Amino acid sequence: MPRASLALVLMVSLGLSSSLRLADAAEPEKREQSPAWLNSAQQRIEKHRKSEATIEVFDASGKPLPGVKVHVEQMRHAFLFGSNIFMWGRIQDPEREAAYRRRFAELLNYATLPFYWPGYEPRRGQPDHHHTEQVAKWCQEHGIVTKGHPLAWNFADPQWLPDDPQEVRRLQMARIEDCVSRFAGLIDRWDVVNEAADFDRPELFRRAPKMTGMWQEVGQMEFTQECFVHARKANPKATLLINDYRTDAAYERVIERLVDSSGKPLYDVIGIQSHMHGGTWPNEKIWEVCERFSRFKVPLHFTETTILSGEPGWEKRGPWKSTPEGEVFQANEVERFYTMLFSHPAVEALTWWDFSDYHAWQGAPAGFLRADMTPKPAYERLLALIKKKWWTTTDLTTSDEGVTSFRGFLGDYRVTVTLASGESATSQFTLAKTGPNRWSIQLK
Repeated sequence: MPRASLALVLMVSLGLSSSLRLADAAEPEKREQSPAWLNSAQQRIEKHRKSEATIEVFDASGKPLPGVKVHVEQMRHAFLFGSNIFMWGRIQDPEREAAYRRRFAELLNYATLPFYWPGYEPRRGQPDHHHTEQVAKWCQEHGIVTKGHPLAWNFADPQWLPDDPQEVRRLQMARIEDCVSRFAGLIDRWDVVNEAADFDRPELFRRAPKMTGMWQEVGQMEFTQECFVHARKANPKATLLINDYRTDAAYERVIERLVDSSGKPLYDVIGIQSHMHGGTWPNEKIWEVCERFSRFKVPLHFTETTILSGEPGWEKRGPWKSTPEGEVFQANEVERFYTMLFSHPAVEALTWWDFSDYHAWQGAPAGFLRADMTPKPAYERLLALIKKKWWTTTDLTTSDEGVTSFRGFLGDYRVTVTLASGESATSQFTLAKTGPNRWSIQLK
């Protein structure tokens, strides 16, 4: 979704239909405390988000070392916990800018960078690549994976866009190739096409007549497929997403048809929006959506998630404040929503929208931080989940054979072995879902 600073405002209608009987969205505390869902979610997390690892310790000659102290410390999750990072470098107050960056890096390992065409290239031939490169390099320095969003979307036309539909099409494909190839190595994940299921809604013809008219002339799927072909050409190693707010059969039909001539999917990941301004999804809906789209046998990314810490609604006029009661509600629902998605094996990423209330989409109090960059309870609750409850740090001792083992959350680790003499060695490893996960450390 875009932001007010880019002169783009969007009203999203969530697809809330389900054949299941859904729980009452007005009773989040009751659902959050239910032991049945929580216990089953914890069991799935233990099964799907953790794995066994074996550590072998040898001396310089290759002889196993018994009785060695081994400290295991997780450094990063394999699961992508993210947010858009649209306000990086845009906050006038230096202290608040520093707090925004510090708290982002403290909590998250995934960032979505804005590529909305009207704001990204307000004058033809002058895209804002420099700022994007600054943000992406900062993320890389802090171990944060990046994604560009979106490459193609018809919510609004760049003001300079020509009238000729075929020239608009050519410019769109050239933009995709330029962005994806230019940022290869810095940004290797992309929301290629945004909201293709309802690309021809009447209001889009009013707001983006040139992009929408071109898309209609080319064809819904023909244009969508072409965008993916050009993105793949620009960076064959990139991870490409289709992204939509629809969670029903309309989106399924797009995904089913987003294939090449041999029937192979053109996408790598299915992106699912979950803006919950009007009420949070009950557990039944969360699970039904995950099951509906996991049948495509690719990872699911929840790409845009909001839960408000103030009065619910859409596009309110006047001040829209975070309240103490709303912040308690938000924290409880964040814990429930994240726990449910972290427990589903098909889900590999969850992105929040926005990180702070400062210039948030629609001015809504949806951030993890307040506008002054102080953390809400939801931030603290999620930090406790990601870096404590769902985080592995342990101390071990090798056996007589110089071996020890542990079970931990998937991700990157630093392992330090220390002899009684004080001599030590440190190595880094990745605990993967598959693979032997047998790590060897040899003291020189």
